[in-house]
Formats: sequence, structure tokens, C-alpha cells
Amino acid sequence: MAERILIVDDEETLCEVLKLNLENEGYDVDIAFSAEEALTYDLKGYSLILLDIMMGEISGIKMAKMLKADVATADIPIIFCTARDSEDDMVMGLNIGADDYIMKPYTVRNVIARVKSVLRRTAGHKSSAIAEKPHVLKVEGLCLDLEFKRCTVDGEEVKLAKKEFELLAYLISHRGKICSREQILSRVWSDEVVVLDRTIDVNITRLRSKIGTYGSYIVTRSGFGYGFRE
Repeated sequence: MAERILIVDDEETLCEVLKLNLENEGYDVDIAFSAEEALTYDLKGYSLILLDIMMGEISGIKMAKMLKADVATADIPIIFCTARDSEDDMVMGLNIGADDYIMKPYTVRNVIARVKSVLRRTAGHKSSAIAEKPHVLKVEGLCLDLEFKRCTVDGEEVKLAKKEFELLAYLISHRGKICSREQILSRVWSDEVVVLDRTIDVNITRLRSKIGTYGSYIVTRSGFGYGFRE
């Protein structure tokens, strides 16, 4: 089965040229002329998304944050294509989790080479992630059911607020790593316009209190961020 690619860009001619050339390479390609249109698609079925930053109400950056915040689409590789060439835009895109960044104007040959490179790089990880992605996250007696949004501690259900649950799920999913505040904000609070750093601290404190002895598993690294220890 051909790998599926979604192009999200408001330049129709450019989209058609890319679609034609990528299809000639054997890919199955769809087009959306805005992030709003793209978000109506069943995105979890795509192998890669080519995403323009400068679009309408929902920018490429905002759409990428939404994708990375959703468990179903978080692992889809993203290549940003944009005319914006500031270092801040590039850093922001890569911090969100983009896999590559292409500046306009670009050649079709360059885009195809980048697409092939990203798909090769992520193929092994993606297949193993699909096979191993759990519906339940479990650390000893601490259990998170991702489908039913339920947390139990040693068999007893613990009531967590939506953001507390998402924050704990994110930390456990990245167990053994320190996640920066920027990474946590982009994944857990991607739908919020303004979020203070203090918001993360407050939710971490509440989590430590609610999950009992497992609260000690949540570690703080001053100046770096938070993590869930092995």
C-alpha cells in the first residue's frame, strides 16, 4: 500500500505541482487548502504531512500543536514548508516536534528528497509505535486508561482533572526523560491562548498529592523541566 501524504497549503498551484510529482514517486497524495479543511480529514491515516506555516485563522504552527497534542496523530511526521525565514519560526517549528523545515522558494526535487528522508527515518519508529502503543499506561500500581480517561492507584480510582490526566499521561509516555516546559505546554496546553509557567507547577503539585506514593516518581530539574523516573 502506498504511503499517504497530506499537503496543507493555501497556494493551489503549488499544491497541484507537488501532488503530481509526489504521485509520480508512488505516494498517495491529498490536498487541503487550509488547516481548517485539513482538520476535517481522518488525519491518523497519513504517513506524513507537508504543512505551510502562513495560512488563515489556524496557522501551520497552531495545527501542528493540535496534532502533537492528540495521541492519534502525535507520531505523524511533519515537514514545514514556508516563506518565512526567521530563526524564531524555525526553532518554534522544531520545538513543536516538526521533523524537517523547507524554505520557499524550493525545488520539487528538494521536497521529494526531504519527504523520502523523513519517511525512511521515521518508518521503523512508526511501525513499532503502532504495534506497541498501549491503551493503558502502567507503572507498578499506577494505571492510566487512555481510552476511558481513568486513573487508578493500587486499584482505587483517583479523580483527575482533564489537564492533570493529560499531563500525567505525557510524563509517563516520556518516562526516563526530562521534558521542558515548552514541550509540556505545546502538548498539554496547545489549545490555550495564554498559559503561565506557574500553571504547570500547580498541576504537578496537585498530581503528586493525588497519586500518593507515586508522586515521588515525578521529578523536577530546575531550569530544565519535569520528568517521570524509571
